[in-house]
Amino acid sequence: MTQEPTKTLFQKLIQNKQLGKKSFAVLIDPDKVNMHRLSDMVAQCHAHEVAYFFVGGSLIASDGLHSLVTRLKELSDIPVVLFPGSNLHLVFEADAILFLSLISGRNPEFLIGQHVAAAPLLKKSKLEIWPTGYMLVDSGVQTTVSYISNTTPIPYDKNSVAACTAMAGEMLGLKLMYLDAGSGAQKPVSARMIAAVTKATDTPLIVGGGITNAQAARSALEAGADVIVVGNGIEKDPSLLVEVAKAVQELNAKTEYLP
Repeated sequence: MTQEPTKTLFQKLIQNKQLGKKSFAVLIDPDKVNMHRLSDMVAQCHAHEVAYFFVGGSLIASDGLHSLVTRLKELSDIPVVLFPGSNLHLVFEADAILFLSLISGRNPEFLIGQHVAAAPLLKKSKLEIWPTGYMLVDSGVQTTVSYISNTTPIPYDKNSVAACTAMAGEMLGLKLMYLDAGSGAQKPVSARMIAAVTKATDTPLIVGGGITNAQAARSALEAGADVIVVGNGIEKDPSLLVEVAKAVQELNAKTEYLP
């Protein structure tokens, strides 16, 4: 009997989208994580079926990225996906990397420049490369990523701009879309914008930033997000992890029983 080849993480993500199964990613910033409490948080993530650890940030001032990834791999079998702010944020012990092209901006460094420098190293690594169209959305406050990247976010209510941007990214060959209100956002990406991007593209959609309660998570998922990302909110209130996980599980349970 021929054994089927093991699916890659990305293939599983595509399969989940086809099945309507939603996923929850916890974003961990090396500059903000409490390493003494990391094992407890990882245990909580296992207990509540977190699908991914996204690790990184727009600006990493400490030297803790490598040690954080290594520790997560020791503690857990949850996939570790790099969320890099630059080509310096590479750790080859991770499982995958969001190869982010900032398609909402017009800064060539973050559209292609940083990628050129990273490509030879990534080619030699065993990391899964996830080509991702990264779209920053205005959240009512200037975020670190908009400042560092020197780009203007998509206006909060310009749903057609977001949809056309995602459409262009898909036509250019990007395999994922990521709508992000940014760390510390005053409000999350709107359900209308998420729905517009979902309708305009066939790629899986990741949504993050400003998700500070279960209702915001549920709203994003019901509008079409395939993966929701929560980081800053959990750092402030660890109980948010449980609340968001429950919302994801409830929606997945409904999908399982659809005719």
